[in-house]
Amino acid sequence: MFTVIGLMLAGMLAGFLLRKYPLGFIHPVITVLIWALLFLLGIEVGGNDAILHGLHTIGLEAVVLTLGGTLGSVMAARLLWQALTGQKRGKTPTSSTPRPTQGGTLHALKGSLVIVGFFVLGIGCSFAGLVPGHVGTRVSFYTLCALMTSVGLSVGNDPQTLKNFRSLNPRLVFLPVATIVGTLAGSALVSLLLTHRSLTDCLAVGSGFGYYSLSSIFITEYRGAELGTVALLANISRELLTLLTAPLLARWFGPLAPISAGGATTADTTLPVITRISGQEFVAVSIFHGFVTDFSVPFLVTLFCSL
Repeated sequence: MFTVIGLMLAGMLAGFLLRKYPLGFIHPVITVLIWALLFLLGIEVGGNDAILHGLHTIGLEAVVLTLGGTLGSVMAARLLWQALTGQKRGKTPTSSTPRPTQGGTLHALKGSLVIVGFFVLGIGCSFAGLVPGHVGTRVSFYTLCALMTSVGLSVGNDPQTLKNFRSLNPRLVFLPVATIVGTLAGSALVSLLLTHRSLTDCLAVGSGFGYYSLSSIFITEYRGAELGTVALLANISRELLTLLTAPLLARWFGPLAPISAGGATTADTTLPVITRISGQEFVAVSIFHGFVTDFSVPFLVTLFCSL
């Protein structure tokens, strides 16, 4: 736990010290490392007959965890919106509010589909006997260390990070906290239904906040490939749910709800949809929210996995 987090913090410091030298190469490196780790996770899953035979059950668990965590977060976002505005109902988008087009949604889903593709490819290679299942276990930790160092470099080297903080409406600084608390509360309630899963298992999965690649990798490393697969499916589902239901979430729970539902994805994948549905005035808070929840993932996931 401390090794991985320490590498990320060291990467952030190095990136900050090198901020005069843009590290444009780091984002492709991060992408390749994520693909590699999901491929390795697929190899582990494909080499485990028990997981393969129970995929239908794992998928159902993932859906339940997705719904519980997302519902908890949007309810917390609604309470925050009411506290800030004094309104008893969330802002309802007007008919003039642009809606995301099908093409825009498909473009946003492209990255998720590629990730799933590498995961499925790993399962296929292992199932066909092309790659031994134990290879994924041995290589994944070192790849994870490289990924976290690269993520730290990217965050520390990005000058936009400080600008996003400075342009933030101070009244909305508590939205990431609401998202985290609401998601964990919803995940804790779901643990009462999933009696074969411990409370910390459900909290670890919920702590992915839609960051499916990183959270599933961490959970696989600490709790095994089965729960890692649940985390992957649950957090992919959260991103898809946000992209497809953002208009309804904004109408029922207020303009902060799509941001809260998007979790760690609101600074990138789900940002265009959020901008169209909630409005341009929520761009800064969406980016800030994505950064904070994204940054919290490795800390919270490893915390719950170690309990």
